[in-house]
Parts: sequence; C-alpha cells; structure tokens
Amino acid sequence: MGLTIGVDIGGTKIAAGVVDLQGAILNTSTVPTPATPEGVVDAICAAVQEASAAHRIEAVGIGAAGFVDDKRATVLFAPNINWRYEPLKDKVEQRVGLPVVVENDANAAAWGEFRFGAGQGHDDVVCVTLGTGIGGGVIIGGRLIRGRFGVAAEFGHIRLVPDGLLCGCGSQGCWEQYASGRALVRYGRQRAAATPEAAAILLGLGDGTPQGIQGKHISEAARQGDPVAVDSFRELARWVGAGLADLASLFDPSAFIVGGGISDEGDLVLEPIRKSFRRWLVGNTWGRPQAPVLAARLGGRAGLVGAADLARQG
Repeated sequence: MGLTIGVDIGGTKIAAGVVDLQGAILNTSTVPTPATPEGVVDAICAAVQEASAAHRIEAVGIGAAGFVDDKRATVLFAPNINWRYEPLKDKVEQRVGLPVVVENDANAAAWGEFRFGAGQGHDDVVCVTLGTGIGGGVIIGGRLIRGRFGVAAEFGHIRLVPDGLLCGCGSQGCWEQYASGRALVRYGRQRAAATPEAAAILLGLGDGTPQGIQGKHISEAARQGDPVAVDSFRELARWVGAGLADLASLFDPSAFIVGGGISDEGDLVLEPIRKSFRRWLVGNTWGRPQAPVLAARLGGRAGLVGAADLARQG
C-alpha cells in the first residue's frame, strides 16, 4: 500500500497528513476542533478531503483519545468528546470513500515512534507519553498489543498508591496523579508555598503567588537553577521511574520511549527518570539487563504518522 492519511484529533485542532512509506508527511490540513460530536466527524472528513486533494490515497488512520474497540472501528468512550460507542470508522468511510482504521491516539503515537522514531531497531518497546495525563503503548515482537477488548496500555490509571489521590477516572492513586504535567504543577505550587524564599525565580515567572505557577514556569525556572523547580522535576521523575520499573516487570522490553510535552525538557527530566528507574528496577543489584530509557523523536507528529502507518498495515 502506498500513501495513507493520518488524522490526529486534538483538543483545539484536527490535523490530517499524507504520509509515505518512510513516515514522511507530504501534505497537511488543519481545521479547528468543533464543540459537538457530529461536528468532529464533519471536521475529520473535511481535513481528509483537503489533505488528499493532490494525492492518490489508499486508506485513512484516525488517532482518537479514548477507548477504541478490538475491531478498531468504534470509539467506546472519549473523555474530551461526548462519544459513547461512536461508529467512527463507518461514518468516515461512508463520507470519504476510503478504508478507515481507528486507533487510540497513544497507541498510534507509540507505533509511530516504533516504526520511524526512537524505537527503530527494537522489536519490544514500551512507550509512555507524559502530558496532562499519561498515555502509552506496547509493541512486543513487532506487534501492537491492544488486549482482548482493545483498551490495553492505559498506563496512567495503574494504581501506584492504594487509597491515594483521587483521579479523574474515579479511582484513587493512579500513576498520572503523581507523574504527569498536572502533578508537576502541583509539586511546584506546594513547594513554592512552603518555601517561597527558595522559589524566587519560579514565583517571579508567574504572578508572584503559588497558584499562579504553570508548567511552563517550572520548566523555565528549572533551567535557571531555581531550587524549587528543580526539586519538582526530581519528584516527578521519581514517580515516572518507579512506574517504568513496574512496567519492566510486566513486559521486559528492549527499550522504553518517553514522549509528551514533559519529555521536551530533555536531560533535565530524563536523567532523573533513568536514575529512579535503576533504583526501583527489580534485580538491578545483581546485574539484571536494563532497557534504555530513550527520548521520543517524532514529537507532535508521532500520532499522525503512526495512525497513517497503522492504516497501511490494515
């Protein structure tokens, strides 16, 4: 199969791109994300039709945030769009006249990194996306692991802390409550409130109050050496590394790939994550082989490229 289109459904925009066999994006189309579920379907179709105007397209892959069924056809639940058992594949196929594959957006991003990014050369990869929450994907033996019902690798909702912090999913102690962008902001605000004299740079980047601190402020302050900002990243990394160690016990991959907005900080966060991972990895003291923790390479393109390639796989 030749050219395919990948679609990435974001909170503010829907991007569609024509992708070739090497993972290169040849053409893109972006439209605003509508407020209604019906409008989102219309926007997906419009973006696909615009992106494909100058190319012969053979299939479409859609990355959707939410639970996607085992047939890669129906969005069972989407947290940011009011989709409940939405037959997205059928609706889009009828409109664009092309075969459509629907996949969870984190799975699509993981597949993109595996095929064309940091995962090249590895057959067994666990990808973890650190953003507002935590997403992920697992590739074992070169195959994307989706589970019986299609909803595997929801890493953010592994319960690391029994009876811990309340999560938006309704459970308590989920990993993403301790190792996500939201958690980083909470750490920064708490520490700045407790020791404002040590957070002068951090507080100065916001409105001067702990509640005015945002994630971008913590990143900038940490680069300037603010002790509270640096410590906030270390706390985040401690939880990320502990979670990766648990995933190593489950999957024993040849590499971990860490992506998402937080990973853009590079070694500021990745080196403490690696240190924490080694600290908590079972068997580390007797020389157990360790999978490297790698930075994702494709950035915001991973989901679109991965979705397009999954459409090519059929």
